[in-house]
Amino acid sequence: MRLVPETLPRALGQGLAPAYLLAGDEPLLVGEAADAIRTRARAAGFTGREVMFIERGFDWGTLGQEQNSLSLFAERRVLELRLAQPKPGVEGSKALVAALGQPSPDLLILLITDKIAWADRSSAWVKAFETHGACVDADQLLAEQLPAWITARMRRQGLEPAPDAAELLAERCEGNLVAAHQEIEQLRLLAGAGPVSLEQVASSVANSARYHVFQLGECLLAGDAARALRILDGLAGEGEEPTLVLWCIAEEIRSILQCAPGVQGAARRVQRGGRRRQELLRAAAARIPRERALALLAMAGRLDAIIKGPRKGEAWGLLARLTTELCIAALNRAV
Repeated sequence: MRLVPETLPRALGQGLAPAYLLAGDEPLLVGEAADAIRTRARAAGFTGREVMFIERGFDWGTLGQEQNSLSLFAERRVLELRLAQPKPGVEGSKALVAALGQPSPDLLILLITDKIAWADRSSAWVKAFETHGACVDADQLLAEQLPAWITARMRRQGLEPAPDAAELLAERCEGNLVAAHQEIEQLRLLAGAGPVSLEQVASSVANSARYHVFQLGECLLAGDAARALRILDGLAGEGEEPTLVLWCIAEEIRSILQCAPGVQGAARRVQRGGRRRQELLRAAAARIPRERALALLAMAGRLDAIIKGPRKGEAWGLLARLTTELCIAALNRAV
């Protein structure tokens, strides 16, 4: 069974699974999902809790020993495994598969780790959680999902945001749900229950958005120039290296060239990333003429020379120009 944080409460209401794999790169969602599982487990009589931190050199035989041992007072327990990296290795994978294949009615296994790469989701240990328990994916929300998430979260606090107020809060807290949660709490304390206007959000909410360079790539393929430039500005403010940003842009241009209809070897590029990126990439490759993509790649090459020093120029301003040009091309084949 595979779940997301939004569907987890309903699943818990129907009963506990013997094991949960909680993985994701959004700390707030991971923490809230873990709390929900622990609360439901305590209500079901799992009053004990043991936490094991799994790092390099961990003895996976300990997992089998814990599963087969009784606590001092023979209480039902939650065994919480904190996996530093979502790659348990061969020994760890075998130990997890064996433990999940022979579940104990007095032991609930909760494994918490970072986001699992797309290619690793078919691993034996992940499949074992899907088969014998549940996998909860607490991944970072997409930009278009954030306003609805914020609206729902505000309503749970007794607030009724105007649509433009939720959108502004989403823009200022994108990539940082902890900050969004804190800002909602602050709005509730300052304004009290009831309607929340755009002006109230604008005056009280700080700009806490966090971006990573791979978010820029999706915007480029989608032709979303406004958000792409906002991400670019955020990366510059966070001190990101222009070289890495340029690599991301050039990589998307090369992917577009390799994924153009009829080009040999396109499958390798299409398969990189998740389904969302694949769809955006195919659409962009179909819209952008090869000549235009080559011109943009040449522009990226000139910008590389500027960033590395031999030529003079303002790197971030030129990155913004290249970003805009690529977004326009991704939207309109006639450009």
